[in-house]
Amino acid sequence: MKEKVFTAESLVTALKSASSGYSKIYVPAKTGDYYQFEIFSDETAPAFNHSNTKLSPKGLIYPQSMRMFSFRIDSNDPDSNILKEIPREYPPIAVVGIRPCDAEAFLLVKKNFDNPEYKDPWWVSAYESATFVGLACNEPCPTCFCSSVGGSPFSEKGLDAIIVDLGDKFYIKSITEKGETFLSVLGDECFSPKENDAQSIMKLASDALKKCNSEVKVNNLADKKQLDLFYAPFWENQTFACLNCGICTSLCPTCWCFDIQDEIYSNEGERIRNWDSCMFPLFTLHGTGHNPREEKYSRPRQRFMHKLKYYVDKYKNGVQCTGCGRCVRSCPVNIDIRNIACLMNSLS
Repeated sequence: MKEKVFTAESLVTALKSASSGYSKIYVPAKTGDYYQFEIFSDETAPAFNHSNTKLSPKGLIYPQSMRMFSFRIDSNDPDSNILKEIPREYPPIAVVGIRPCDAEAFLLVKKNFDNPEYKDPWWVSAYESATFVGLACNEPCPTCFCSSVGGSPFSEKGLDAIIVDLGDKFYIKSITEKGETFLSVLGDECFSPKENDAQSIMKLASDALKKCNSEVKVNNLADKKQLDLFYAPFWENQTFACLNCGICTSLCPTCWCFDIQDEIYSNEGERIRNWDSCMFPLFTLHGTGHNPREEKYSRPRQRFMHKLKYYVDKYKNGVQCTGCGRCVRSCPVNIDIRNIACLMNSLS
């Protein structure tokens, strides 16, 4: 384990030094009214005082739209209609300032894209090329509930290193070999931790945990029968206002659904993978015209059942949610996953 301490100014200088070791370094930066992950540069100063980014950083590993294969449609071409994988490289990147809830989300998504039965080569390659440097949450948002779903504001799960804001300085600790490599390229414009820094960090972690005021009960979900929850009487009432806009799935760091489309111009074509959403009517529309989720309420029910029951039963490692609170903050009709979870958990 390596430890270094930087001032705010020297940390920016250190990140410039680290740029030589990574093809790109992503940092949270303010864009308009929101914070987003941007490529670190002289024009993009890191904003480590943000509560969280509007979008999760999942798009850095799992792009919203990705070109998979190319093909030609030409009767005179012997390679016509043959899919050819579009070549891509995965040079090392560093994601600096990722919150613990977002880092842990990659571990949940990993069960879908990287498991004993199936490995998505694009997702795996992108994930393995990344170094995740977390930023502990001193001030969780009122809508955050990571502590109710197995996380914490200072969690180190899924991180290679972690940064703690000590007010007048930033403490950085490596967790994995990737993290040690990251610290080694930060340069020497730093100083060693003081004896009381460890106590300060412990107090900040304890205080942050107390600020997670949202208590969400999920302890009984594994014992519930799927059909009892599926036909629970509260679904229509709780989701009648849903617009099926899909903002919850777009912002969610653990949503992984996608669609595959062929796009053709003249005789050139590409097969593209795009994010999709169970909120959209087309998501389950059959070629016959039948839609098993024709009613509007059945779509948010699918989202909540997937995250809070189907995932629980399949993987047996908790819910498919890290409590980041993005869907709670951004839902235009105030549908709250915390309320739904409590209703599901207490169903008799």
